[in-house]
Amino acid sequence: MPLAVCATPIGNLDDITLRVLAELRAADVVLCEDTRHTRGLLARHGIEARMLSYHEHNEAARTAELVPRLEAGERIALVSDAGMPGVSDPGSRLVRAALDAGVEVTVLPGPSAVETALVASGLVGERYQFVGFLPRSAKALAALWDELGTWEWPAVAFESPQRLPATLRSLAAADPLRAVAVCRELTKRFEEIARGSAAELADRFSQPPKGEITLVIGAGSGVGVEEGSALVAVAELVDAGVPRKRAADVVARLTGLGRNRLYRGSL
Repeated sequence: MPLAVCATPIGNLDDITLRVLAELRAADVVLCEDTRHTRGLLARHGIEARMLSYHEHNEAARTAELVPRLEAGERIALVSDAGMPGVSDPGSRLVRAALDAGVEVTVLPGPSAVETALVASGLVGERYQFVGFLPRSAKALAALWDELGTWEWPAVAFESPQRLPATLRSLAAADPLRAVAVCRELTKRFEEIARGSAAELADRFSQPPKGEITLVIGAGSGVGVEEGSALVAVAELVDAGVPRKRAADVVARLTGLGRNRLYRGSL
């Protein structure tokens, strides 16, 4: 088994399988996204191993270096800082290169932030969509909400704590009633699952929180991107002192949406 792709804990260092521990002990070298991080994991379980960095900045060069070693029969274990290598973390390039070279690749499963957050959110359905890290630009985010607007199942995404407030504001503008769960520091001591509508969580997380964030976005509420923006416009007019009925009437005239629906939706 020359290349073993090993899932590692997403927080709690005890969330690791016996198979992964055995493979880390047996490996000739352990490829690490951050050797300092992996050193702590190995020490927690009493493992001494030769480590080699393998991250986004040296992935191409390391892959070219490692394939001949794999072909020669060297036993190599690949880990990332948390979760499964190759899923929003370095690793897929080496897996493809190893398979192309005829090298055996085995995947050792383990904890998943995606599935942990999905179940904890209470929004789990028969299907879900994983969208990886959310786009940074406002335009790309709006396009994603538009795409997910007709999706009848939950979606799971990774987001940085610094960008979370802007992301939630963007989602609230598109679909303020959409069910959302912000899953913070999963499996760690200060784990937090915040559940509510997009509008509620945008208010709650007006400032960046601390820790790793996994976002679960429920099925569409039936409010589309255009209507969500119209409801925000009604709310802004009301905040400026315009009577709610008048605000709903003005926005309805500009957008062609139903005045009564905008009035009720803004309450």
